Amino acid sequence: MVKIDNIELPDFPLLLAPMEDVSDPPFRALCKENGADVVYTEFISSEGLIRDAAKSVIKLDIYEKERPVGIQIFGANLDSMLKTIEIVEKSNPDIIDINFGCPVKKVVSKGAGAGILKDIDLMVSLTEAMVKHTNLPITVKTRLGWDHDSIRIVEVAERLQDVGCKAISIHGRTRAQMYKGDADWKPIAAVKNNQRMHIPVFGNGDVTTPERAMEMRDKYGLDGAMIGRASIGYPWFFNEVKHFFETGEHLAKPTIAERTKVARRHLQMAIDWKGERLGVVETRRHYTNYFKGIPHFKEYRTKMVTSDDPKDVFNAFDEVEAKFGNTIIPEIG
Repeated sequence: MVKIDNIELPDFPLLLAPMEDVSDPPFRALCKENGADVVYTEFISSEGLIRDAAKSVIKLDIYEKERPVGIQIFGANLDSMLKTIEIVEKSNPDIIDINFGCPVKKVVSKGAGAGILKDIDLMVSLTEAMVKHTNLPITVKTRLGWDHDSIRIVEVAERLQDVGCKAISIHGRTRAQMYKGDADWKPIAAVKNNQRMHIPVFGNGDVTTPERAMEMRDKYGLDGAMIGRASIGYPWFFNEVKHFFETGEHLAKPTIAERTKVARRHLQMAIDWKGERLGVVETRRHYTNYFKGIPHFKEYRTKMVTSDDPKDVFNAFDEVEAKFGNTIIPEIG
């Protein structure tokens, strides 16, 4: 069993990563139904919350069926982050996670996200202040370091633990790498193997197959895996990993009929939550993966990603289901 503070999780839990414009309530619900043990919101700007910016505030929406659920926030100003905690607490999450890993320029340029990796003392003091400001468990998601020459993740993780961080998720790349090259899990294993570490250490980056998840567990000895891009448009991934752990065999891929059923639900939930326009637009990024591997799919995909009318998108789903039915495409997933 793995514990984040008093939250009990199964051995080697699978966590849905906080992904901007992806990890919203509809998608989190689908991932939860399909085996995710912990889900996180999209990352939320502390400055945006303080300004009461609509785009930030709506990201605070969480639902009972998601639990345990973490709200992830980012920022570099202590006063703003502490005020943000007070706002976030009203949504009653199970966890507050601090993003110290986002590599995007507009975040980094403000000293937030991975930008704080240039100032480890600030990273630690900010975490300590937030721990003292709430009774909720504070966790951290970060990267190996700013660049290859500044990797101090073993020391950083230990210092974060010592000021009260309850778990750490580490992406196996530096900020300089962005998303290029292969994630390096060896430094994450070094964090886990540090005898002074007693909080959960989760790995993130390139967990794209059940075999890779098993490698993270068995070869690198990590406490769990945070799943990001492999789950976009494919919430089945979590159950596939768990089935592989239990049986050593791959779970049967969902049929096209099963895929269209989930895609319909996803779109309808998005519309119910955000309204027609945003619901339609923000679900588009998932369709390529929902229907990956279907031959001659361009005509249907074009309808799905260009129409602003949900009826057109639902009709496209119907056409795909009628044409491909119970077909299973081996390459999908």
